[in-house]
Amino acid sequence: MKNNLSLPALAWVILAAICLVFLLVGLHKALIATNRDKKYQRKIITRTIVSLLIWTGLLLFLSYNNFFSDFSKLPPRAALPILFPLPFVLLIAFSRKATQLLQAIPPHWMLWMQSFRIIVELLLLNAFVRGDIPVQMTFEGRNIDIITGVLALPVGFIVARGKTYSTKVAVAFNIIGILLLVNILVIALLSMPTSIRYFMNEPANTLVARFPFILLPGVLVPIAYSLHIFSLRQLLTLHSPGRRQRRVKNIQVAA
Repeated sequence: MKNNLSLPALAWVILAAICLVFLLVGLHKALIATNRDKKYQRKIITRTIVSLLIWTGLLLFLSYNNFFSDFSKLPPRAALPILFPLPFVLLIAFSRKATQLLQAIPPHWMLWMQSFRIIVELLLLNAFVRGDIPVQMTFEGRNIDIITGVLALPVGFIVARGKTYSTKVAVAFNIIGILLLVNILVIALLSMPTSIRYFMNEPANTLVARFPFILLPGVLVPIAYSLHIFSLRQLLTLHSPGRRQRRVKNIQVAA
């Protein structure tokens, strides 16, 4: 299958790049807020950048050579980029270093970041109009994940204002966001040309396996669920009433 970097394809690359840059900027600001020495900050940023470059480069290389376009086995190769980062994200989320960083990150940052899913849904709609994906993968079909992107801004605003009910609202938002993400992932899987295909309307969902659209399951989806995981970790454990006073002390001890 020929891989052309068309304008719609370039849009996915640009969106993924912007999201990664925003994550790196947020990480840098969080590191500064922990008052750790600059050598430590540079080490964390450098490792993060190198890891992201290797992962993204590997995805693009393999997709360009049609590695993910094999749908003969289960799980299909196109699903692997979604699953592979998950255990690492969970491991990091519950690590001591991540705990220190989460204490320094304003909770609304990770909520506002989820608004990128509005653009994802618009790009998916464009792909449907072009005849590249089936309708059920868009908000004209069964994919209502755009709700997460739309709600991200007002929910983030509520949390930023520090309302008494803001934590409950943010937790509910994250749970809803995860459920909507799982919904579209299941739809995407059942639309692929595999032995368990349920949605038989054409075209089959093969676009996400191609270059550079692999950035959707390989970068953008992991960003979405990572933000939910880190946000829930922060809201449920680090911003509970009993720990708010200890938050500043922990940062000072870590410095």
